[in-house]
Amino acid sequence: MKKLSGLCRKPWTAFVWAVALTAMLSISETVSAKKGKTIGIQLYSVMDAMKENPQASVKRLTDMGYNAFELVQWGGDPKVFGLPAEEFKGLCNKNGAAIVSTHSGIQEDRAQEAEVMQRWRKLFEIQKACGGKYFVIPGYQVDYTEKGMKEMCDYFNRVGKIAKEYGLKLGYHNHDAEFKKLKDSDKVMWEYLVENTDPEYVCFELDVYWCTKGGKNPVEYLKKYPNRIELLHIKDDFVIGESGTIDFEGIFNQFYKNGMKDYFVEIETPGFIREKKNADGSKYTQEQVMDEVFKAARKSADYLKRAKFVK
Repeated sequence: MKKLSGLCRKPWTAFVWAVALTAMLSISETVSAKKGKTIGIQLYSVMDAMKENPQASVKRLTDMGYNAFELVQWGGDPKVFGLPAEEFKGLCNKNGAAIVSTHSGIQEDRAQEAEVMQRWRKLFEIQKACGGKYFVIPGYQVDYTEKGMKEMCDYFNRVGKIAKEYGLKLGYHNHDAEFKKLKDSDKVMWEYLVENTDPEYVCFELDVYWCTKGGKNPVEYLKKYPNRIELLHIKDDFVIGESGTIDFEGIFNQFYKNGMKDYFVEIETPGFIREKKNADGSKYTQEQVMDEVFKAARKSADYLKRAKFVK
């Protein structure tokens, strides 16, 4: 029996190690699958739902696979979607989502420079409490002249310098109008802005949809300004990838090549959704409209999960 036992020991040991190795690989694959890709979303996409029930909305988005958020912090409200900044950050952490950025802006008022800068500081304090690293101006009123643009650039540099004190980088988000030429120059407004702001204090969030609609090629801009475009808004007519008009593969490939990684899906509710009617002829409620947007968000997340070019 001793000889038999000795003969069985090695095969049995090998079997045990094989089982253990399989289990370890299985656990590793599960953890990897759970972590998945980093997929961001601008919470403005579901703004009404976020204001109504931030807890349920955050969970709904993270369950879809979104794990990076860009906030909206309009008006200087110290609360974030009705919650203190620290509490909202805790809610995101609990659901496995990181806060990366926020959107807000204050128009320059030279007659009240000190007051305006103090308002910026309050906004930066809130974002710092949330743990983000970018603060993006989503739009700005400007006279499309070289003089107006110079004033805008100078203002952004001053604000960006203050943002840096809080560990933040000031950014600017475009729409389609920024790709028009200035009134008194052949220079494109967005290009002027990039070339006349300080890279130490100001970066850019390229909305690839509005860039395309403005007649420009996002990939070419990513090649031309590889160190200035640090964020992307990934957007389509409604669901990401469905229109076939945006070169998402080329955009992501060049963005990663530039050494950047932070992007956010943004879904703007199209008119046909807002005008939808029920069988009885009544218009969709706001809750029904939001449900349609959440469905689009899920489809968009699924598209990005499947896309081999998205890391």
